[in-house]
Amino acid sequence: MKGAVWLVLIACVGMLLFLILKKRLGIGWLVVFGAHMGLAAIALYVINYSGWITQVYIPINPVTMGAVTILGLPGIVLLLGLKIVLFGQAI
Repeated sequence: MKGAVWLVLIACVGMLLFLILKKRLGIGWLVVFGAHMGLAAIALYVINYSGWITQVYIPINPVTMGAVTILGLPGIVLLLGLKIVLFGQAI
């Protein structure tokens, strides 16, 4: 099983490198992605520790960071909605 996981990981990295080199994207997309990731972390930190929403805590982990990085502000609203609906926490 571990061999299959490593094979899939290597194949995905290979395809990603192929696409980056084929499109000649350069380093600019990494800077933009890094900026979005940093802003997502700051937004989650502000939501968790500012006291705006006191009953809901959104953990800062790769899944939540990815959702907020890709979706932006709607990603935060999505995570808050999922937390409230799935775990029954009221705001």
